[in-house]
Amino acid sequence: MDRDDIIRMAREAGFDDFFARDLALERFATLVAAHEREACARIAEDRPTFTRYAEEVLEDVAKLIRARG
Repeated sequence: MDRDDIIRMAREAGFDDFFARDLALERFATLVAAHEREACARIAEDRPTFTRYAEEVLEDVAKLIRARG
């Protein structure tokens, strides 16, 4: 899910009337997307691993997720 998906879903849900300006809606979408990325990165980091290699891979995954922002 990216910023454009969030904006589209918010408009479909009727938030377009709630926000007086598109700028506010875009800011909201940016915040939601950042929160979602962080939640996904934490899932990767918090996974139990049995090898150092698996731990390194999950750390890299978390970094890549955060870098999408």
